[in-house]
Amino acid sequence: MGPRRASILALCLLLACVTGEPSTTAGAVDPASSARTVDATPAEGRAQAKAQVRSGSEVVEVDGHPLTVWYRQPERARDVIVLVHGRTWSARPDFDLQAPGEQRSLMDALVAEGFAVYAVDLRGYGATPRDATGWLTPDRAAADVAEVLAWVRGRHPDGEPPVLLGWSLGSIISQLTAQRHPERLSALVLFGYPRDPDQRYPPGPDPSSEPPRKATTAEAAAEDFIIPGSISQAGIDAFVEAALASDPVRTDWTGTEQWNALDPAAVTVPTLLLQGERDPYAPIDDQAKLFTRLANPDREWVVIAGGDHAAHLEDCGPRFVHALVEFVRRPR
Repeated sequence: MGPRRASILALCLLLACVTGEPSTTAGAVDPASSARTVDATPAEGRAQAKAQVRSGSEVVEVDGHPLTVWYRQPERARDVIVLVHGRTWSARPDFDLQAPGEQRSLMDALVAEGFAVYAVDLRGYGATPRDATGWLTPDRAAADVAEVLAWVRGRHPDGEPPVLLGWSLGSIISQLTAQRHPERLSALVLFGYPRDPDQRYPPGPDPSSEPPRKATTAEAAAEDFIIPGSISQAGIDAFVEAALASDPVRTDWTGTEQWNALDPAAVTVPTLLLQGERDPYAPIDDQAKLFTRLANPDREWVVIAGGDHAAHLEDCGPRFVHALVEFVRRPR
């Protein structure tokens, strides 16, 4: 070894002894340190964030009829969304399911993503009384949702209008609303869309007749959870309990021929189609017809792997939320 190489080696050994540990390139992150930082969110910080979420309900008067709108919102909302429930159950079991030890609430999940979330009980559902006729019609439901959108917009006048999401029957109510009032929403989300776009509807029951007012059942409450293992038994039990408490009597519909106004080509707002992989009420051929006929080229179709008709309540719920948030916050 020459004198020059010996000097270099001695200098390196001296530096190692002085530092006591390998040097780190500027800007590099130690993986273990990074993991500790991510996991070490103080409990008081989480409690403070939760305390900053406001929740409750408001009554919106539409043509003299009170509609209950449930809400949950962070201190500073980045986006605003309105949720429309399905045929049998109202907003709280559908979108704010509280199951001990489990995260099943779509409202909670969206608030955590920075959304102000509103969920309406349509006439005859949950905390909203029936229409004076005893019946609900598609036109009435779509008009009510349009007024709720306007009311929500009044609470959040800055930024874009609300996103509108409908599940199951709520998806076709939301479509009808979007066709007639596109200016009241920034985007449409259709989830569990339950019809063939070519389907035609016969007239409903005589609106002057007495509504049947049939009692709901635990069996009906559990039937949307189709795939074994897609949700815990505790989650199913919590849904059944919440559903029967909120909606002990089925809401009665008539005027079903009004659904014949549904036309995907008349939907001009950006649209996200969400489909549970194994949803028997939303077969893929019907979803394909709907998707290809939507008027706005700004559209997406996402299949939630492992999900069925109630994917947002199931263990695949995080994938559902991810798809929804990614669409709302897509580049424009």
